[in-house]
Amino acid sequence: MLPLRDDIPSERRPIITYLIVGANALVYLYELSLGPDLRDFFINFGVVPINILYGENLYTLFTAMFIHANFAHILGNMLYLWIFGDNVEDTLGKFWFIVMYLLSGLVGSFAHIFIVPTSPIPTIGASGAVSGVLGAYLVLYPSARILTLIPLGFFLRIVLLPAGFFLGFWIFLQLLYGFSSIGGHSGVAYFAHIGGFVVGLIFGIFFRRRRKIYYEIY
Repeated sequence: MLPLRDDIPSERRPIITYLIVGANALVYLYELSLGPDLRDFFINFGVVPINILYGENLYTLFTAMFIHANFAHILGNMLYLWIFGDNVEDTLGKFWFIVMYLLSGLVGSFAHIFIVPTSPIPTIGASGAVSGVLGAYLVLYPSARILTLIPLGFFLRIVLLPAGFFLGFWIFLQLLYGFSSIGGHSGVAYFAHIGGFVVGLIFGIFFRRRRKIYYEIY
């Protein structure tokens, strides 16, 4: 399933979402210029679990969030961020949105490191941070509808799905693939997705309660 858009317009211009998408795009353009040095770039700025375990290269916990392996990788992450980020930024505000985004990325990385602590393979991508946005959206806008592209064999179908179903199914797949990949090498850091999603859920619950209290008072 591929999301195309949601049905909730932004109340304000999502500046932070735009800046994050732009930063990722610029880093990816820089990656394209590296040629054979790209592998070293991934190693130096991606999260290598065994390095973090020994307290080395801790800066990569942040830099890895802005690095992607290929065009499909960055396109998928930025598409999800673009569709779901604006409304979450509306509710959280710019400051708390960036806090949630970065914290989701950090927790996602630590969740992945917990599963494969001695791995020498660098992990890159904004997936953990973007997963936090999805978790918050699920709590804050469960009744929103997502225009979704669904491949059915040789055919494509576009349908409107409730956000609760779309994102619930998404995290179900992450859990399914994540636990089934323990002890193997899936090539995808599913537990980074799960860890980031949990952070987003927590932020979403807090801000939903705060919004409810605000409306009860005023």
